[in-house]
Amino acid sequence: MEEFEQARKARLRVRVGAVIVVVLVALGGAVLATALTDSPTALEIARGEVGDGGDSFAIEAPSLFVHVTGAVARPGLFELAEGARVIDAIAAAGGFTDDANRDQLNLARLLTDGEQFAVPAAGDGDDAAGATESDGRVNLNTADAAALDTLPRIGPAMAARILAWRDANGRFTSIDDLRNVAGIGDATFDGLRDLVTV
Repeated sequence: MEEFEQARKARLRVRVGAVIVVVLVALGGAVLATALTDSPTALEIARGEVGDGGDSFAIEAPSLFVHVTGAVARPGLFELAEGARVIDAIAAAGGFTDDANRDQLNLARLLTDGEQFAVPAAGDGDDAAGATESDGRVNLNTADAAALDTLPRIGPAMAARILAWRDANGRFTSIDDLRNVAGIGDATFDGLRDLVTV
């Protein structure tokens, strides 16, 4: 009887030991799988993490870099999604400061990669305001880059081209002269026709 009891206890110890070994092997496999799989970074999550079962990969949306200066809470360089607008860059920069002149920028304008724009403070945009007629149209002969930048499809690079054309050729005699500026095609001109004057 005593031998039978000892044999039963031995078999029980073997079973318990086998269960412990199986559990340890399973835990080791889980730890190894976790170590071999990179966990997604915050940037990948922000850009869109796609998972299917245990496999995951990041879809990287096209991005652009914009330098925001002037009357914003945190001026600096920001990475934004393609298709972002001026208002998105201002939000990334922490929003307007209390003294920001919000009416001097076209907040709906699409951004381009590598551009820089300044948010003017109150009083900074007096020259640009003088380039705007009472009906709201921008005068091509008196506008500076900031005033031109308020127009649709006119970013800093295009504003610089308009100013360069004016410097080289003198005053605009009619709004049709805009067609002579490199980069202004029919679609852009049609969008500007009612917003500018000379």
